[in-house]
Amino acid sequence: MPKEYYAPMHTAEHILNQTMIRLIDCDRAFNCHIEKKKSKCDYHLDHALSQDEIKQVEDKVNEIIKQDLPISEYFLPYDEAAQRFNIRVPKEENPVIRIVQIGDYDHCPCAGNHVEHTAEIGEFKIISTNYENGIFRIRFKVIPTEEAKVKYA
Repeated sequence: MPKEYYAPMHTAEHILNQTMIRLIDCDRAFNCHIEKKKSKCDYHLDHALSQDEIKQVEDKVNEIIKQDLPISEYFLPYDEAAQRFNIRVPKEENPVIRIVQIGDYDHCPCAGNHVEHTAEIGEFKIISTNYENGIFRIRFKVIPTEEAKVKYA
């Protein structure tokens, strides 16, 4: 059973992580706090992102959302998943790993719930950022579509 996150926000978090990998050349967030009104992700970086880089990240996330990519899932045996992804759960309790796929943009182990297609997310907004001791934090929100407001209330 998937974890009960607010699906539009959680799916946006996946897109943000893949965007950070592609544009900033870093790993996925090592710490995330996903809530309905606002969320945050923490990344290990050796510098703070410039305002231009922050805008590029926000624009790219919104570009992916607007592509209306389908969200699906598939399952891999633990050992195969561990070769492809950073698995943070013990094999004994998780012999099969659920992978969430966002079109061809992102594949990631995940136990959370998601929208059915990215356009349901609405608009992604970076609220603020800060950098301290090698940690770059992004606080963000989504402005969901009317459909998402009803469907994921």
